Amino acid sequence: MTANQVTVSATILSAAAGSLVWLSAGARWTLAVVPCALFVRMALNALDGMLAREHGMGSDVGAMLNELGDVVSDVALYLPLAVVPGCSAPLVVMAVVLAALSEMVGILGVQFGGGRRYDGPMGKSDRAAAFGLLSLAFASGAPREAWPHAVMIGIVMLLVVTIFRRAGKALQGGVA
Repeated sequence: MTANQVTVSATILSAAAGSLVWLSAGARWTLAVVPCALFVRMALNALDGMLAREHGMGSDVGAMLNELGDVVSDVALYLPLAVVPGCSAPLVVMAVVLAALSEMVGILGVQFGGGRRYDGPMGKSDRAAAFGLLSLAFASGAPREAWPHAVMIGIVMLLVVTIFRRAGKALQGGVA
């Protein structure tokens, strides 16, 4: 299996898990699938990088697939939470858009003479942890009063900080 096949597999897994949540209108059992899919996705992301480096499979196509796959996977896994009762659809959409922007700004570091920016506080792994825990809480039947809104507002705020931090470091041409 090639690194690119692993990358595509992670994206397909994310799309399948997100579709399950979306089509079930956020049924509790489908929300339990999200943390599992996130765990496997993160493992596959690590594996594709190791394959590319250690077996000489790195390529421009692979780099593009990796970056696009991350954004598509985020959208596929996180956007369906907008249909979950008790979760604010506008805040979910805002978080998904900001997550994509944070990845775009991270890539721009290369354009300005530095490396790919991975600065936080709400990078890919942090988002996976936050959305995974949120999904797990929903799946476990936790009451859905105000706390999901507070969590989503926190994610949105941390994404804004991440975007500004990455942009600042990218413009300085700093190394990741």
